[in-house]
Amino acid sequence: MNESAQTLPTTLTALLDRAAAVQPDGVAIVYEDQTLTYRAFEEKVRRAAGFLATQGIGEGDRVAFWLPNTPAYLILYFACARIGAVAVAVNTRFRAAEVGDIIRRSGARMLVLWPDFRGIDFPGILASLEPGALDAVECVIVYTEGADASVELPGRAIHRFAEIAAQAPHDVDHAGPDIGCNIFTTSGTTSAPKLVLHRQFAVAVHTAEVADKFGFVDAETVCLQVLPLCGVFGFCQAIATLAAARPMVLMSAFDAAEAVALCARHRVTHFESTDDMLDAMLRAAESDAPFEKIGFIGYGAFNRALEDLPDRAEARGIRVIGLWGMSETMAFVAGRDPDAPLAERRKAGGAMVSPRGRARVRDPDSGDLLPPGAPGALEIAGPSLMVEYLDNPEATAAALTDDGYVCTGDLAQMEEDGGFEFITRMGDVLRLGGFLVSPAEIEAELQALPPIEAAQVVEVDAAGRNAAFAYVIVTPGGTLDEAAARAHCAARLAKFKVPVRIVALDAFPTTPSANGTKIQRVALRRMAQAAIDENAI
Repeated sequence: MNESAQTLPTTLTALLDRAAAVQPDGVAIVYEDQTLTYRAFEEKVRRAAGFLATQGIGEGDRVAFWLPNTPAYLILYFACARIGAVAVAVNTRFRAAEVGDIIRRSGARMLVLWPDFRGIDFPGILASLEPGALDAVECVIVYTEGADASVELPGRAIHRFAEIAAQAPHDVDHAGPDIGCNIFTTSGTTSAPKLVLHRQFAVAVHTAEVADKFGFVDAETVCLQVLPLCGVFGFCQAIATLAAARPMVLMSAFDAAEAVALCARHRVTHFESTDDMLDAMLRAAESDAPFEKIGFIGYGAFNRALEDLPDRAEARGIRVIGLWGMSETMAFVAGRDPDAPLAERRKAGGAMVSPRGRARVRDPDSGDLLPPGAPGALEIAGPSLMVEYLDNPEATAAALTDDGYVCTGDLAQMEEDGGFEFITRMGDVLRLGGFLVSPAEIEAELQALPPIEAAQVVEVDAAGRNAAFAYVIVTPGGTLDEAAARAHCAARLAKFKVPVRIVALDAFPTTPSANGTKIQRVALRRMAQAAIDENAI
């Protein structure tokens, strides 16, 4: 397609309208036993927009999506865009501390949830939120499959997603290029994640460019959507599929055997995944037949124990390519050439996807820009950059440069062709469960327990998966109850954030510097890994 900037859609309504005009009777979404054409999908979006408008939701209002991958998610998302509202992504794996914080700080006026998804007591989690977390929420949309599930939130209107079908279509379009449309969470240097605001221009233009660059626009394309829509990786793949007006096979929750079966049944040509997901699918596939239509897979390398994954995939006829992205820039900002040798393709990073995208690497000490091959702080510019960290002007000013780049916090080195190679995070952010997690978030939960005076959380390799390991200092005379501390974390945080061990120390290892005494996190990581290896956890 190789579209120019002048022909790309600049709003989400324009993106969907174009797809519906190109492929009105083409399949947009396949989900369980449902099939939605682009014409039917767009009509449902208009009806959903009308329903949201009747609830008083309009431009700038926030709607929290605590919902897994379903057609309802995408219908309501585009409905929000049509009336100028902002979708707030809330991971279904998040628990009370995370959910309450995101909903409160985003100021969401509406909440959408599946109350008993995978047997999880989502209403019970809501009931345990801190006082005031839901003060701004006026309305709840309940989505269910099968048996009805009840949600009771006194003083708030409760509606069923099924009610939307009877709503008259909303034909007025309030979408605009500079209107906010998405809030994603990201790791920060404090216990609370930052809220990243994106505008419609960034999402529409970027996903259309992704669709072109990665071949979604090809006539035979069928995309398998296994990545969650609550993260920029999964979200960008889904919207790029719709931008290309091609079919999307949607899974509400990842299951390796089912994903393999769907690849075979629908002759899937494209899917992107984390390394854990791809590894599980390779192990679940009894033959290579389900993957025969797949040209290449873009993957996120999060698990150090799966460094041989590109080689194993290659041996089974699947080419993998390294990618790069983050919440502040969205996913698929850079990617490797599918036709390059494996040694090149396996690296994270690559060439910029957008013709207007730019990368540079700066010496963090001198501030000088560095030549190819010299590691430094990665900065990115292009159409997909965030607007701001919501209600956090100080963090926004620190992240965005005067000439339009975002400071990523990643260590990288430029390559001769203008692309870059990602090396690692410059700070202490953890990679857990396929997500970037601030250790301070887990540390804050531990320090909320009376006997714990201070906490430091580091990342370890535990039986082939990345996991959190916590060291704590207890108050004089106090005693650490490790089981109780882990149970507290399990009740408050997503499962993948719960430390595999919580160990008490008399003091953290430190080193003096010109800026004060610093905790030696490298030493803590070394100690934690030794403890894991010794006990074979």
